[in-house]
Amino acid sequence: MNRYFLLLVILLAGCASQYELLLRSPDADLKYQKAFEFYNAGKYNRAKELFGQIVLINRGTARDDSVQYYLGLSQYYGGYYDEAESTFDQFSQIFPRSPFTPKARYLRIECLYGMTYRWELDQLPTYTAISVINEFLYDYPDSEFAEDCWKKLDELNERIEKKSFESAKLYYRIENYRAAAFALRNVLRDNPDNRYREEIMYYIVAANFRYAINSVSFRQRERFLTVIDSYYNFVSEYPESKYIGEVDGMFRRAQRAIGRDREPEVVE
Repeated sequence: MNRYFLLLVILLAGCASQYELLLRSPDADLKYQKAFEFYNAGKYNRAKELFGQIVLINRGTARDDSVQYYLGLSQYYGGYYDEAESTFDQFSQIFPRSPFTPKARYLRIECLYGMTYRWELDQLPTYTAISVINEFLYDYPDSEFAEDCWKKLDELNERIEKKSFESAKLYYRIENYRAAAFALRNVLRDNPDNRYREEIMYYIVAANFRYAINSVSFRQRERFLTVIDSYYNFVSEYPESKYIGEVDGMFRRAQRAIGRDREPEVVE
């Protein structure tokens, strides 16, 4: 048992030493050959090291784009997404017409997408990913990767929209109703098609209402008029909303407050 174990250790040490010798070798052709062997065998870390060593040696040669592209692939499949993103970005700029470029640009998107955060956290990486996806879809609208890019784009935009909505709604939660109404209106001004538009408009009514009822008496009339205006804006777009009962109640109280508690008569 011990002899077999010792033999295994010696064999493993021999393999490791051969790889170390390969890394120290000045033979660029051998490294090129072995790098592809390691890559095809799924040994991405070893392939990454070898491709990285021969990038400069092959600069400007017929192998240049292959070496840089497979360096990026080795980084990507090895889980080094930061490195892969940078490599694919550089590759696409240096070789815009390479047959590898569409895939390199898509894999850069994969890296950027993987480095984004959930909506509660910093969304700067999300904006970067959205920009790169839009560029890709503009240049390759019929790409095999287009459908996936559209899905990613929708998901990332949803994060941005939710972030802006929740950030504005935070003022409502801390009972700063004036700031809440202002911030929520700004969300719709910046993006009228925000998928949370119904909820945003509801909170605008609610924030204006809370602000009005907590105001000093001589300010209440004008502020209840604002409630009524925001109510009409809401019901004109969402007459069947799940919030309609609540906003109707706010509207009736606002009407009573300004002395308009009777519905206008319909003239036949």
